Amino acid sequence: MIGKRKRHSAEFKAKIALLAIKGEERVNEIAQHYQLHPGQVTQWKRQALAHLPELFSNGSVRAAQAESELKDQLYQEIGQLKVELDWLKKKFGERG
Repeated sequence: MIGKRKRHSAEFKAKIALLAIKGEERVNEIAQHYQLHPGQVTQWKRQALAHLPELFSNGSVRAAQAESELKDQLYQEIGQLKVELDWLKKKFGERG
């Protein structure tokens, strides 16, 4: 019988990754204590270390990127509405 996969919260993953980063216990000991596979602990540790620089990066970079994406989306919507308006003017402008 195949069991369902366990889904761990982000807080739990962060806790395990932090324990692995600290190095007070070996990965195998952490995995055994929390009933995880050692490879999973190592993977979460690697992910945490890879994303640490983002925590200390300037928040304005992320804000600027989000703003840019919003502008692009709004310009696309404006373009679509303009095309629809031109079509309506052409379609109904002749009658009225």
